[in-house]
Amino acid sequence: MSNTKIKILSIDHIVLVVANPVETCAFYQKILGLQPTQDSSGRWSLKFGQNRISLQSLGKVPEIARRTTRGSANFCLITDTPLQEVIAHLKASDVKIVAGPSVKEGGVGPIMSIYFYDIDGNLVEVSNRLGEDG
Repeated sequence: MSNTKIKILSIDHIVLVVANPVETCAFYQKILGLQPTQDSSGRWSLKFGQNRISLQSLGKVPEIARRTTRGSANFCLITDTPLQEVIAHLKASDVKIVAGPSVKEGGVGPIMSIYFYDIDGNLVEVSNRLGEDG
């Protein structure tokens, strides 16, 4: 048995399998302001801050990720935009909120969250961090 202790620092990126990367980019750019980028191989990603969501086209998933399927992701994004403004924006964009707002336990403390599905069926949670008084 190894005595090595691994210290994970952060998440570099997540990958979503999508039907149409260009349409998915347009959705996330319009709804959450994420920046679409295309690399030299033609693959699309969505960037925000120091984070990235990579997009893989359905039917072009590499063998190593063969069990990854469209619409199976469930992830949380933190915003400092007040959640009521996010809710108003989603409603104005015809995006249905499927749950929330509700208090959840986040990575560094309590968060107030809402949930909706993207155009590929992935569950997206958008949250505000809450202070100690909740």
